[in-house]
Amino acid sequence: MSENRTAKGFHLFLFSLAALAGLASEGLYAYLLEPAIYGRSMGQWDVTQNICHWIITSVTWGLIGFFIVKYANKYDTSFFKNKGNIKAWQWLVTAACIILVLASQFIDWNGFKVIQEFYAKGIIKFVFQYIYYFFETFLFMLIIIFGQRACELWFKRETIPYGGVIVALTWGMAHWATKGLLAGIALGRFRLLLWCSLPSSKSKYKNYIFGAVHYVRFVTI
Repeated sequence: MSENRTAKGFHLFLFSLAALAGLASEGLYAYLLEPAIYGRSMGQWDVTQNICHWIITSVTWGLIGFFIVKYANKYDTSFFKNKGNIKAWQWLVTAACIILVLASQFIDWNGFKVIQEFYAKGIIKFVFQYIYYFFETFLFMLIIIFGQRACELWFKRETIPYGGVIVALTWGMAHWATKGLLAGIALGRFRLLLWCSLPSSKSKYKNYIFGAVHYVRFVTI
């Protein structure tokens, strides 16, 4: 039984790493292929080039996420089954976390980021960027879910935010390297807060809450 738990946890953790690698694949486009094609660095792209980048990256992330979920089902993961109930206190914790994130964002941006970006970018650029955010959200959701479940199988504890720690240390560090220390810390802080808003892994509806809170994330962080 212990060997089965260890092996299953290993497979699930590989799915978490695959989602992380999927997110990192954007770097191939942003820093190698597209600069070579456009003849300029990412910071110098025009609107059309930025939109092309978001489309290519979104398609790539969507395909990667689709195949991860497809193959994960072979290991009888129960993340996507509609079973279990969400308790009132779990909804309250989720609401509290959303309020904290929105308040933090409002202070950092002197207003809501989504509104400011809408006026700054214009409707076309805004729409494509937020489609890109959606697929980014999908992949780091998988990092947290599979990383959390793998560690639960290994360590037999469901109250520790393994998934949040994993994504904070990995994708948070990536943001630190590419966008600066404060961005990395903010991302890591949010991921840990996000985990706290999730119900117990025994609730199969947690993915819907997960998606809802992540929606707040990609319109606020």
